[in-house]
Amino acid sequence: MNSQVQNAVEKFGKDASRLMDIFHEISHEKGFVNDDDLKQIATEVGLSKVDAEQTLSFYHFYSKKPMGKYTIYLNDSLVAQMMGRAEIADAFEKATGTKFGSVSQDGLFGLYNTSCIGMNDQEPAAIINGVIFPKITTYRVRELIREFRTGKTATEMINSFGGGQNQSSRIQAMVTNNLNRRGAVIFADYNSGEALKKIKTMDPREIIDEVKNSNLRGRGGAGFPTGLKWDFCTKSPSNERYLLCNADEGEPGTFKDRVILTEIPDLLFEGMVIAGYAINAKEGILYLRLEYHYLKNHLETVLTTMRKNGLLGENACGIDGFNYDIRIQFGAGAYICGEESALIESCEGKRGEPRNRPPFPVQVGYLNKPTVVNNVETLCSVVKIVMNGAEWYKSMGTKETSGTKLLSISGDIRYPGIFEIEWGMTIKEMLEMAGAINPKAVQVGGPSGRLIAENEFTRTICYEDLPTGGAMIVIGQQRNILDVAKNFTEFFIEESCGSCAPCRYLTVILRNKLQKIMDGKGVLKDLDELETWGKQMKKANRCGLGQTAANPILTSLENFRHDYISRIEKGKEFDTKFNLEAAIQESSRVVGRFPQV
Repeated sequence: MNSQVQNAVEKFGKDASRLMDIFHEISHEKGFVNDDDLKQIATEVGLSKVDAEQTLSFYHFYSKKPMGKYTIYLNDSLVAQMMGRAEIADAFEKATGTKFGSVSQDGLFGLYNTSCIGMNDQEPAAIINGVIFPKITTYRVRELIREFRTGKTATEMINSFGGGQNQSSRIQAMVTNNLNRRGAVIFADYNSGEALKKIKTMDPREIIDEVKNSNLRGRGGAGFPTGLKWDFCTKSPSNERYLLCNADEGEPGTFKDRVILTEIPDLLFEGMVIAGYAINAKEGILYLRLEYHYLKNHLETVLTTMRKNGLLGENACGIDGFNYDIRIQFGAGAYICGEESALIESCEGKRGEPRNRPPFPVQVGYLNKPTVVNNVETLCSVVKIVMNGAEWYKSMGTKETSGTKLLSISGDIRYPGIFEIEWGMTIKEMLEMAGAINPKAVQVGGPSGRLIAENEFTRTICYEDLPTGGAMIVIGQQRNILDVAKNFTEFFIEESCGSCAPCRYLTVILRNKLQKIMDGKGVLKDLDELETWGKQMKKANRCGLGQTAANPILTSLENFRHDYISRIEKGKEFDTKFNLEAAIQESSRVVGRFPQV
């Protein structure tokens, strides 16, 4: 009996729904969870070993074998590549004597590629044993590996602190905020705790109506009305409800939640309390991506202070019968968990696979109870709406899209970082604001969004025209659009949960067809097939990831078709003339399986 495993299991009450926490506990101690650990864990929490293992195998940051004393995850997002990632990767391989995807023979170094880690404003960036190393240079790589060989820890290699709370004793990270523009809502001044005093005088129904009247829409990208979601949840019969905050922030190009969690976590937690009170929730859960684990002590300190001040726990905020607390649930590297039902599955200790709908989470969600899932920015906005009123909030933005929006802008610009704007800004204005350098395209809303060309730079950022969850990647004239499409398509291949066959297979087929064109072996018919297969993805997959996984190719084909055609040599517009239906007519007639055409 492994005492380390036993302690982890008992810490979380031998609860199978806390399987992720158990894995985190063990992985943090020794770096992996082996077969013997899995057997013991499964027995203790009442699962089969297969059930435990399928959760472990699903997530990027879990492993059944040693990952190296120094586990190095180097971001391979588009912006990282734009900022020189290839040179950094080569430096790591030379310095460690091993290749990416493997562990050095001495067991010291494990090199791994990883999807966007929320540092697009300071690339190339890596996570080494949980420590964020931004803006890495080849010199820094050699220095790190040299010092690691002498036994220094990753923490000991922190050589500076970023601004704001990054330099506090609770964080002490090299990460910078790059908060380039404050707006009237999220990053405006406010008195912490004032909104929680106010809700003591408000009925939950009154809060929901105020949020509905404000026209606040979810800031994750889909834009569902927040107050309406809360209303639906309260109408689902149950004596137990839950509020989940989506802080997974896995969309390549977004990092706004990172800055909120660093600088104003109390604003977020106040929003979670208000939402919990409005829907009469039993508990609030902050689902936080593991890439932001370095913020754990900082966030837990804020929650502890709130409990001491009576804002959480029994009769929270001094409201009789409102017994409500908040806990942090870490993910483990799975973009799909940004989808609300997959996030719920992960919170329950399972693979992050989207659920079939209906029923919707507001009806049957976490632990099969009515559940509201809102994202970080949405819940922060709620605090300001409670304080200032719906009419104040509606005075900003456009007719259909109220308030402000946080944009994470990166790529070929002078001022990468966070900008809080009023909805209604044009792309052209955004590019001027961020100091774009000879822009060719903008990826709006991350890979699942839309790649637009210069002819669309006059479009407006709002739900009526050009909606976005906030990720904005600016692509300069010197970049190859097909490289952009390939990077994003490979991201979707890596992040697919594998549940739907089209998402599992067609993403690979699309990538291979794209590579064929990039290699100069394409024909014009390939472009038609890319479009046809891409449109099938939208119809045949059940969740947003699968339905948008072809967007990088479809939108780049729409707006940059000439870039594709330029790769197809003249004289290669041939057709094989092979007709499948004609070829099988005789055999079809003999067996009578379908009529002749």
